[in-house]
Amino acid sequence: MQFTDILLALLTVTIWGFNFVVIRIGLHDLPPLLFSALRFLFAAIPLIFFIKRPAIPWHLLIAYGLFQFALQFALLFSGMKLGFTAGLASLVIQLQAFFTIGLAVLVLKEHPRAAQLIGAFIALAGMGLVAAHLDGAATLIGFLLVVSAGVSWAAANIVTKTIGKVNPLALVVWGSLVAVPPLLLASILTEGPAAWASAASHFSWRSAGTVAFQSYPNTIIGFGIWSVLMRKYPAATIAPFALLVPVVGMLSATLVLDEPLQWWKITAGLLVLCGLALNQFGARLILLLKPAR
Repeated sequence: MQFTDILLALLTVTIWGFNFVVIRIGLHDLPPLLFSALRFLFAAIPLIFFIKRPAIPWHLLIAYGLFQFALQFALLFSGMKLGFTAGLASLVIQLQAFFTIGLAVLVLKEHPRAAQLIGAFIALAGMGLVAAHLDGAATLIGFLLVVSAGVSWAAANIVTKTIGKVNPLALVVWGSLVAVPPLLLASILTEGPAAWASAASHFSWRSAGTVAFQSYPNTIIGFGIWSVLMRKYPAATIAPFALLVPVVGMLSATLVLDEPLQWWKITAGLLVLCGLALNQFGARLILLLKPAR
């Protein structure tokens, strides 16, 4: 990867990592599905009036909007609302990297390296450590919802690869618009008018700030950069960068939300980072260690 692209990837995962703290704060005042809908409504408006729809088939645009935005964040926000902590959510959703590699093999016929597969197993061991320390039915359901959000993100990565070259800002803005109707419909059917009325009565500058952060730095900038990188490089190269998200997410949750940082969380995070390092640099390390002939 080019050095500037590595910096862009790091900027994106930093924004995304801190975003889990923002989500937790926003969920104090807003129900999860309505919160998601507002996020993508303001990510689309007013930019939708100034940016042309990307020149791709509607079915690809709809698939992108549903998997990347509507489904992923409905599941993520709902899981966190059920008590799954911000720091752990930032870690568990990174299963998307391995789901992406698997889908890339099945759909795009990409061939992961042995080092990438070994790295995946190491990182999955970290996820297993998280699962072993869950307590409470609600937390378990939250865990499963966040894992499912990772599957949706992986599917969106494959759709992005299939789309090919397109204006990334247009893709994110129009994809956000696609996400709004199903999220609003799901919210009114499951959360109900009473939840909307309560959200309106408790809406504050804090609520507005969390929606704004979700809509602009996190969605427009973050997913815009991610779309560019996913088209430019193999999915197995880019997707693992997201494993750095939990480093920012867990530290931010500890500093801002006072979430405890137990030994098993640190160990799980280190396993994930080791898996990422092996994924990215394993082939080079093997070449360096290979004796010269």
